Amino acid sequence: MPVSPASHEDQPPATAGHLAWRQYIPALAAAAAGIKQASDAWDAVSDSFCDKDGWPIDDKGYADGKVARDAEAWKHVEAFLAHSTEVLAGVRAAAHGADYVEGPISEDLRRLRGIDTTLERAGQIQQEWDQVMALMDDSLPGSREIYESQAQEIRNSEGWHYADELSFQGAALARAADHLAGRPDPGQSPHATRVQVALARSASASAIKTTPLASPPVPPASNAPAPHRSR
Repeated sequence: MPVSPASHEDQPPATAGHLAWRQYIPALAAAAAGIKQASDAWDAVSDSFCDKDGWPIDDKGYADGKVARDAEAWKHVEAFLAHSTEVLAGVRAAAHGADYVEGPISEDLRRLRGIDTTLERAGQIQQEWDQVMALMDDSLPGSREIYESQAQEIRNSEGWHYADELSFQGAALARAADHLAGRPDPGQSPHATRVQVALARSASASAIKTTPLASPPVPPASNAPAPHRSR
C-alpha cells in the first residue's frame, strides 16, 4: 500500500523526495515472498510426478507444473522491474559504510552485490517480450492470441532463474530498505519519521500476509516413461 500523498503535505519538497522510495518497500517484500511461495509450492508436489529414481512418470503434468510455477514467479519479477531501481538507489544512498561491515543489515547489503545483473537480465527478457508482442501485432493481425500463450511460456521459463535469484536478493533488498527507512531523515521531525516507518511496516506485513500461494496441478496417474527431469 503506497504512502498516501496526504502524509507529505506538511513536509518540505526535499524531504518528500527523500522518502519517495520507501513507499515501494511493501511491494518488493511481497514480490520476494510470492516467488518463494511459488517455488515452495512446486517443490512440494514435483516429486509426485516422478518415480523413486527421479524420472518423470507424467511428463505433461510435470511440464504443466513448471509452467504454472514460472508464470506465477514472473508476475512478481515485474514488481521488481517496476520499483526496485528506486528502492535500491535509496538503500545505497541511506546506508553508511559501517552498515556493510557489521550490524543488522550487513549480510543483506552484501547479498545485493549481484542484484544489478539479475535485474538487468530480467529487464532484457521483458524487453524481448515487448518486441515480440509488437511484431505479432504488426505481422499477425488477429492471430496474437494463438501465439501469445506460447511466447509467455518461453518468457516465463527464461525468467525463472532470475526470479529465483530475486527471491533471495529481493528479500534482502526489502529487509535492508525497511531497516534504513527507520532512520531519522535530516530535516524531518521525529514524529513524522515514526509515522512513515509505521505506515511502511504495516503495509509490508499486510502485503506479505495476503500474497496467494501458487497452486500447481494435481498429477494424474500415468505409467508412460519420460526423459529425466530438469529443475
